Amino acid sequence: MSRPRVVVVGAGFAGYRATRTLSGLTRGTAGPLDIVLLNPTDYFLYLPLLPQVAAGVLEPRRVTVSLTGTLPRVRLVLGEADGIDLDARTVSYTGPEGDTGTLTYDRLVLAAGSVNKLLPIPGVAEHAHGFRGLPEALYLRDHVTRQVELASAAEDPATSAARCTFVVVGAGYTGTEVAAHGQLFTDALVRGQPHRTGLWPRWTLVDIAPRVLPEMDERLSRTADRVLRQRGVEIRTGTSVREATRDGVLLSDGDFVPTRTLVWCVGVRPDPLAEGLGLVMERGRLLVEPTLQVPGRPEVFVCGDAAAVPDLERPGQYTPMTAQHAWRQGRTAGRNVAASLGIGEPRVYRHRDLGFVVDLGGVKAAANPLGVPLSGPAAGAVTRGYHLAAMPGNRVRVAADWFLDAVLPRQGVQLGLVRSWSVPLDTASPETARVPGRPGPPEPGPPEQPPVEGTP
Repeated sequence: MSRPRVVVVGAGFAGYRATRTLSGLTRGTAGPLDIVLLNPTDYFLYLPLLPQVAAGVLEPRRVTVSLTGTLPRVRLVLGEADGIDLDARTVSYTGPEGDTGTLTYDRLVLAAGSVNKLLPIPGVAEHAHGFRGLPEALYLRDHVTRQVELASAAEDPATSAARCTFVVVGAGYTGTEVAAHGQLFTDALVRGQPHRTGLWPRWTLVDIAPRVLPEMDERLSRTADRVLRQRGVEIRTGTSVREATRDGVLLSDGDFVPTRTLVWCVGVRPDPLAEGLGLVMERGRLLVEPTLQVPGRPEVFVCGDAAAVPDLERPGQYTPMTAQHAWRQGRTAGRNVAASLGIGEPRVYRHRDLGFVVDLGGVKAAANPLGVPLSGPAAGAVTRGYHLAAMPGNRVRVAADWFLDAVLPRQGVQLGLVRSWSVPLDTASPETARVPGRPGPPEPGPPEQPPVEGTP
């Protein structure tokens, strides 16, 4: 008799943890499983440290963890899921070189994650870039470096000021950290420019909410607001974007901000893969039971950003789309898949928040571990300690990069590996950069200098 096959779609926080949990629980059992992980890349991305990649603190590989190196007894299939046939129990996918395939399953864990949230604002899709994947972070680091270098060489003061102005839309967790780290990064770049007279980087953080970090405790919000303002970051709350153009951003209050950089961090939406399954949805997420199983489809488990999981601590509500919930839901999903195959007992997902940490760069952070509000160096130490403990790999390398960043100047150079057109905002796969010849709508790259200079 063939071994039961479990297919896990996605290796984000939920998918990676589900696969790792399931692999551990079934190790040494009499009837081993065939565990297949379908993912566009061969790594798990530790997303909370991505702003440090964009700011030149960490090298890109530090925030990636090898799937094959940390998931023994798991077969990795590189590809993006195109569709799921629930009746036939199959998952179709497209590989990185355009090849297609189909995977059959006895159990399915859908952890496809999320993509950039889009709003119907003129010019945003053409001139903004998101911050959900490693290619976007690498692009932003190169782009910001280039803008500072071009601003230093520009003879027109207005052009120089526009190139040194950076607008981040969305003052949530990601946007706040991008602005905080970005300000420190550009300050360091300007200090290294020989013609820096009058060159002052300007970072603007925009959000329609009344405060930064609106979804978090107000004490964290006040700490982050104070640190950002002390560094010179302009915070514009109660404000949204009306239009984005090649030359700047028009805000809802009528102010036009000349800039060549628009970073879109307004939030995320579930991966579109779930929309075509014909299942009950809750605001774009698949509705699941507390065991993370789909009602009427007990062989299908959904976790992470793709799942609307009932919050048993707050009846009538659903758990938010955060990495903390995704990580813990992945563990529950792995245990329940094993239980459905006769290994252990099923459990419901129940979780109390352990607090949040927001890295503001340098020694500054805002944190409330176990509800205790912290700021300053103490919060910075807790924040970095939390990330080291949470990372499933690369801890020594990350700590080494932090030490080197503290004692050595950052390397402000362009690598030119990711172009503007290869990381469009409207993409269902922020994990991979678009390249010529890749399946999908053709996107020929524009000439390098003028278009790239004028777009974010």
